[in-house]
Amino acid sequence: MGSPAAAKELQRDLENKANDLNKFQKDIAKNHQIRKKYTIQLGENELVLKELDLLTAEGNVYKLIGPVLVKQDLAEANANVRKRIEYISAELYLKYNKNFNLYKLEKARYNLPESASMIWWLSH
Repeated sequence: MGSPAAAKELQRDLENKANDLNKFQKDIAKNHQIRKKYTIQLGENELVLKELDLLTAEGNVYKLIGPVLVKQDLAEANANVRKRIEYISAELYLKYNKNFNLYKLEKARYNLPESASMIWWLSH
């Protein structure tokens, strides 16, 4: 049998690895929630853009500012929605890359198999 010092060292090492794994899982869960929020926002903004494209030049567009609806120029509204879509798409790209990098880091650290685990990690 090993010495008590070696057993304590092994226990400390296992606790550190468990804490690291827990941190990775929390990071991935947080990243997933953010990606989910951005995906919903992207869909909503794409829907708004389609609706704006249906309007004629004489159509009225109103923007809700606090409790008040303020008339907005159609071209300005269109440009604002396109900018939001661009921003949200860029953020989603960054979140997918972050998730992929977390997967690679965890795979290297814990010798995870390459096969289907990558698909699981990228989808969460």
